[in-house]
Amino acid sequence: MTSELGALLRAYREAVAPEDVGLPRGARRRTPGLRRSELATLAEVSVEYLTRLEQGRDRHPSPEILGALADALRLPSDERFLLLRATKDGTGACTADPPADSVRPPIRAFLDRLEPSPAVLLNRVGDVLAATSTYRRLLAPFGLFDGEHPNLLRFVLTEPRAREAFPDWAHVADRQVAALRMESAPGDPHVAELAEAMSVLAGAEFSDRYAAPLQVRYRTATERMRHPEAGDLRLDVETLALPDADGQRLVVHLPADEATSDALDRLAGRRPGALRAV
Repeated sequence: MTSELGALLRAYREAVAPEDVGLPRGARRRTPGLRRSELATLAEVSVEYLTRLEQGRDRHPSPEILGALADALRLPSDERFLLLRATKDGTGACTADPPADSVRPPIRAFLDRLEPSPAVLLNRVGDVLAATSTYRRLLAPFGLFDGEHPNLLRFVLTEPRAREAFPDWAHVADRQVAALRMESAPGDPHVAELAEAMSVLAGAEFSDRYAAPLQVRYRTATERMRHPEAGDLRLDVETLALPDADGQRLVVHLPADEATSDALDRLAGRRPGALRAV
């Protein structure tokens, strides 16, 4: 009997035109969309295995295979999420403590003191717990705060507008994935759950980074941003781990040059030069 996952895979396969993925249509094509053999080749899986998935005889492909199929089908994030959900079968609940979602009053007061500098407080899986108003002005135009529960890792890896925000997007993505790996203890089930989801939602852009040897210094960096109001920015990023805060980290963005300092002042509604060190 066909599973929900199998039905979705077949529907998505049949909805993709061969020319959309760089394949010739040919004159004798009876199958709508892609043939199984074509999708299998694009995703680098066997036709036999893809057949088992579509027929419901295998309902639990690895995140890497599911991500590869989603990449080959060029699925958007919402359809990738449907594939991921279809593999769950109502199982997989975690019993470990979830990542912290609250902010201690002294930390919130400290964040308020950082105004108008861009700064954000994250938990160990990259959820945004609090942010200064200037940080919100920096990232809101690109969609970070569109949803009820913003997550910086998910934003960078799955939101197309993040690539507009960061001209050096690949380096920013490297740092976000490295932070996920390094800010948690080995075997953390919540990190594993997020990594599984991201392997489907972002495909190889995430899974290749997650599996690669750790060579990224993610706590400090200089990032370029291209903001619709503030223009081109160069920001020195410093990440501070908070003690006794369940993996929370404070990420502060400081202007790397005078032009950026003036632009941040204008974005924050201050006189240009107000943020510049004396």
